[in-house]
Amino acid sequence: MSNFDHRKYKPFAPIKMASRRWPDQQIEKAPLWCSVDLRDGNQALIEPMTARQKSKLWDQLVKVGFKEIEVGFPSASSHDYDFVRELIDNGRIPDDVTVQVLTQARPDLIEKTFEALKGVRRAVVHVYNSTSTVQREQVFGLDRAGIIDIAVRGAKLVQECAARYPQTEWVFEYSPESFTGTELDFAVEVCDAVTAVWQPTPDRPAIINLPATVEMSTPNVYADQIEWFCDRVARRESLLISLHTHNDRGCAVAAAELGVMAGADRVEGTLMGNGERTGNMDIVTMAMNLYSQGVDPMLQLGHMDEIIQTVKECTQLPVHPRHPWAGELVFTAFSGSHQDAIKKCLSKQDGREHWEVAYLPIDPADIGRSYQEVIRINSQSGKGGIAYVLERDYGFELPRWLQIDFSGTVQAFAEEREKEVSGEEIFALFQQTYLAEGGEYRLGDYNVSRADNVDQLQAQLQQGSASHTLKGSGNGVVASFVDAMSRFVGKQIVLVEYSEHALSQSADAEAVCYIQLNIDGERHCGVGRSHDIIQASLDGILGAINRAARQAANAAA
Repeated sequence: MSNFDHRKYKPFAPIKMASRRWPDQQIEKAPLWCSVDLRDGNQALIEPMTARQKSKLWDQLVKVGFKEIEVGFPSASSHDYDFVRELIDNGRIPDDVTVQVLTQARPDLIEKTFEALKGVRRAVVHVYNSTSTVQREQVFGLDRAGIIDIAVRGAKLVQECAARYPQTEWVFEYSPESFTGTELDFAVEVCDAVTAVWQPTPDRPAIINLPATVEMSTPNVYADQIEWFCDRVARRESLLISLHTHNDRGCAVAAAELGVMAGADRVEGTLMGNGERTGNMDIVTMAMNLYSQGVDPMLQLGHMDEIIQTVKECTQLPVHPRHPWAGELVFTAFSGSHQDAIKKCLSKQDGREHWEVAYLPIDPADIGRSYQEVIRINSQSGKGGIAYVLERDYGFELPRWLQIDFSGTVQAFAEEREKEVSGEEIFALFQQTYLAEGGEYRLGDYNVSRADNVDQLQAQLQQGSASHTLKGSGNGVVASFVDAMSRFVGKQIVLVEYSEHALSQSADAEAVCYIQLNIDGERHCGVGRSHDIIQASLDGILGAINRAARQAANAAA
């Protein structure tokens, strides 16, 4: 018999409900969001985030607009403890943002959790213990009463510790871990026992989090579980029902959406869905799903390229080009019929009250994307051939995004000539497009120093006959120069893509750097070439900025 034997698994039992209300519901407002990137997301990384990476991701989460952010498990990790203290001691928590921390329902861990939070203005203390049938029977060897005792003792200690710090506004959260594997009547019983200790009120509610710690069923069954629970739990009017879905079956977003329809008030998740195993619920996807339906997601996602760059840098994980809403290719049409439909719809879109464009569920400009990425030339149109010639004959290994950017130039040239374009002509076009001398800005001398693990750059910039002194800082020379130029031109500049290689194998080979910047929502590419890799990088950045300035001038003419 094959090892791939489906009979070793049993189907998840449906919930017996005489009538369901949630299928007739519609999400008309965003749930309360809680980012768990810095805790759940961080613990799932091959290499957990450094203090600098945590700090950068924290700043991004605040910028996106999260009002609740889970910042760690301070009782279990000294790095998390130190990070929580750094946020509090340095006044980095805005008045409208509440930090959340996680702890197991164990006395030593709860005590240390409150020590970590000393002096915070407002905090959510999230306590949990496992309640599922398999955990009770095979891990803990306890009956229902034993599990309830753990939860109640943890709830009492949380309450006692909070009373020692009356200057802080405390919010209590409880999770019956592995809720989806727990008998529903027992989930209600254990949560009722916890809230009987806390005695929440409508003015000061407690949070009951119902996690799909492992996704075990179809999303509709999870919604049934949420509605069943909400109908029977005590003190419902004094509770915020929270969801924390995982993506084991690939349905975490759907489960969270149906769970909100079933009565939940709050959703925990991560940017881009990073998390244990197949990941957490992807808040970017769910929020953008709401946005596409005319619902304010209550999050600021208009700077998507910057969000993606931050997530990639801090997690060391790639973002798939087909990632919903955020991926590089999600608004791209390679098909000729799709391209034609999009062009016709866009020509009729001006003045329309609602967005109605074939193949584009939202306006890409809403998240900082331009129409340059919407209609592209695929390999059948010559992009692959262009890249092959440049690499074979001249050693330039164009990354895919630069192939796409350059292919339009070659196609326009070919259409104008109405004949085959030679390798020499392609290279001449490449030099003219990306490596030509001139441009509004030219880079002079520069120097780089480092202090407190931050690079500082000072450079001379020539603009016609004028000379300017620029200063910038960042993690590396490239980031510092981007920061300096952003300040100088007064526009938001985000490094989207960076690639480099040597043009030959010799010791004195030139380096070439390929750069893609997002400048106020428009993407522009540049190329730098030099025996000095730093010079090549800076020239590439300046090339992209000069191209942007040139295009703006041509558009204004």
